[in-house]
Amino acid sequence: MDLELVELVSPFMAFLYRRWWRVTAEGLETVPGEERALMVANHSGVLPWDGAMISTAILEEHPQPRVVRNLHLSWFSTLPVVAPALAAFGQVQALPENATRLLRDDQLVCVFPEGLKGVGKLFKDRYKLARFGRGGFVQMALRSGAPIIPVAVIGAEEIYPMLVDARPIARLIGFPFFPLTPLFPWFGLLGVIPLPSKWTIVFSEPIPTAEFGPAGADDPLLVAELSDRVRDRIQAIINQKLAERKSILKG
Repeated sequence: MDLELVELVSPFMAFLYRRWWRVTAEGLETVPGEERALMVANHSGVLPWDGAMISTAILEEHPQPRVVRNLHLSWFSTLPVVAPALAAFGQVQALPENATRLLRDDQLVCVFPEGLKGVGKLFKDRYKLARFGRGGFVQMALRSGAPIIPVAVIGAEEIYPMLVDARPIARLIGFPFFPLTPLFPWFGLLGVIPLPSKWTIVFSEPIPTAEFGPAGADDPLLVAELSDRVRDRIQAIINQKLAERKSILKG
């Protein structure tokens, strides 16, 4: 991780956070300033801007700013320019051993259990959480004793409204999906500019795991119960915020 590079891009991220998406962050007091914690968030938006904005919320508004170590899809590690850039920004390939090591080092880690199913979601399926897999993130938390902080992101689903996933094109170029949106690829690079929706990020109350001990990671029933609990809480927050939202642009 290159902290000088993180500082260099901070003004641009702050612009996106405060001016472009006008992010409202709620519940930041639930995020520890020094101790380990595993944040678990819903994933969407074709490109992982949600992780960048969660990180920016901690850097810009938390009373004890710190770098969030987002876990990214392994596919990104195959891209020549993107992979080293992600590493320089402190982002880490989503492998259990990476997350466990960071948590044991008292880092603040963020994971997106929906993975590709989340970022590659069609617009018609927005804000409907995909499955959380087999609960690998719960095992990471249990093995390190880190509390789990559910995080709900509202607004990211509208930045690239994916109407169709052109899978033949994706297979041709080796991508996991190829989005067709109202602007991309019809407007070229201009179509890559994300739309300025209004965002809300909610950091929920932590779910403790230390009481179960590292052995809890080998209990499939406990892992499944905690995974469902986290997913249900994120979905409930999303549903509540959507019901309160007046418009996509004004929140």
